[in-house]
Amino acid sequence: MQLNLKNKTLPFETSFYYGWIIVFVSGLGLFFSGPGQTYSVSVFIDSFIEDLGWSRSNVSFLYSLGTLMAGLTVTYVGRQFDQHGHHRTVPLISLIFGVALLWMSFVVNPIMLFIGFYAIRLLGQSSMTIGPSTLVPKWFQRKRGRAFSLMSIGEIIGAASLPPLNTWIINTWNWRTGWRVWTVLLWIVMAPLAHFLIRDKPQEVGLEPDGDQPLEEEEKAITSEKEGENLTEVTSKPLSEVRHSPVFWLLLYCMFVPSMVGTGLTFHMVSIMGERGLSPTVAATVLSTIAVVGFPSTLLSGYLLDRVRIRYIMLTTFILYAGIMVWLIYVDNLVMAVLYGVFMGLIMGFHRVTVNIIWPNYFGLEHLGSIRGAVQIAFVIGAACGPFPMGFAYDYFGGYNEILWLLIVFPLLAAVASYFAVSPGER
Repeated sequence: MQLNLKNKTLPFETSFYYGWIIVFVSGLGLFFSGPGQTYSVSVFIDSFIEDLGWSRSNVSFLYSLGTLMAGLTVTYVGRQFDQHGHHRTVPLISLIFGVALLWMSFVVNPIMLFIGFYAIRLLGQSSMTIGPSTLVPKWFQRKRGRAFSLMSIGEIIGAASLPPLNTWIINTWNWRTGWRVWTVLLWIVMAPLAHFLIRDKPQEVGLEPDGDQPLEEEEKAITSEKEGENLTEVTSKPLSEVRHSPVFWLLLYCMFVPSMVGTGLTFHMVSIMGERGLSPTVAATVLSTIAVVGFPSTLLSGYLLDRVRIRYIMLTTFILYAGIMVWLIYVDNLVMAVLYGVFMGLIMGFHRVTVNIIWPNYFGLEHLGSIRGAVQIAFVIGAACGPFPMGFAYDYFGGYNEILWLLIVFPLLAAVASYFAVSPGER
């Protein structure tokens, strides 16, 4: 076994393409982003309220403010991947993220909580997801959709396992121990594996994307013409140039909508189901169904995205998104609620892969870290803005139907934006 600290050789020989090892460690990174994600943090909220004597509104405000501030500063992190590479940056972020989680275990006042929320949202929700999403496309071109699908399994496992695992740790020991457990796991699992396994791109270790043999220029041109827009590598553009592209802003809106609407629906799911006479157990069942169905949907989306134009996939998913929101308005029994979870899981599975594959396919690989950092702002701001309008509307109207009808407009507009977001390959 050979370990090269200069990142110019593989750490060990494999009988298969080393890019699949990159997919594995990237999926692990998505899993370990979990302690900074809403589905994990939400388990600790009641502990903050009960042990520290703070109100729910105060904790929610600090979480939203920390999330918003993280979104406004994440572009700096994205540039680090471009400048220093993933081999150096991912292990370092894993170590610092562990420090942030350790900080959360010592929180005793609102200022400490705000700093902690800001740090875990910047390092966990944003940085630990930007790394994998910008590393995998450097190793795959023809099989990029399938690679992203397999990578996303780490995110799915995290979303399904962290809430009950955190609950068990809190009930068995306490909430401070919960944060420290994840600190230790990041330090002894994620950081060492990232340093040992990650290589920045296949060409540095004598390989080609997808594990192909090097082709002559004429062969590459013929292959690209046959394979279509999703499989043709485009000329890389810096963020300063990408910002002037109308297509970038259309795609950015398409990223903002699921983050805002999806976070709002998830945050208020117990209340939405309660308004329809359904128990919190039903709401939990719906959320679990979304996660479970998202697994095969994610795998299917990777297969299709290697063969169908991305914007057509996006157009279809946003129309379905609007339709399932109409369905939610009329949900009044367990069967309808579970079916909502099934269809939402299908939609989110496709979106999970699309959101990763679209940026390298449209704007190239060289400046992908900076671009994803800018895109992450839309995600984070959407997540920060999502819950409040629905909560305000519930207080004002006494229910959710009015705000749901209004929010349906957003995915419909996103469907239109998807149609006009023509890729460089098509142009």
